[in-house]
Amino acid sequence: MSARKVPLRKCMGCNQMKEKRELVRVVRSKDGEISLDLTGKKAGRGAYICKDIECLKLAKKAKRIERALDCTISPELYDTMEKEIENE
Repeated sequence: MSARKVPLRKCMGCNQMKEKRELVRVVRSKDGEISLDLTGKKAGRGAYICKDIECLKLAKKAKRIERALDCTISPELYDTMEKEIENE
């Protein structure tokens, strides 16, 4: 029996390739709404970030999530994402 392939994704903060289940997905829906997808199953364009606040801060500073999702993200939304990552 062959080993199963583990999907890898790149963190927008630290730029490291990690297993998909170790990361949190940030999603932009067709309506343009930005949200965190803790299940990984929401429809829309996604970018991945570690479950670490430092990675979120690095991604925010370099605007990597905004470039990946082709939109602007308000500071309030970053604060909301930070609280959700802390609670996880």
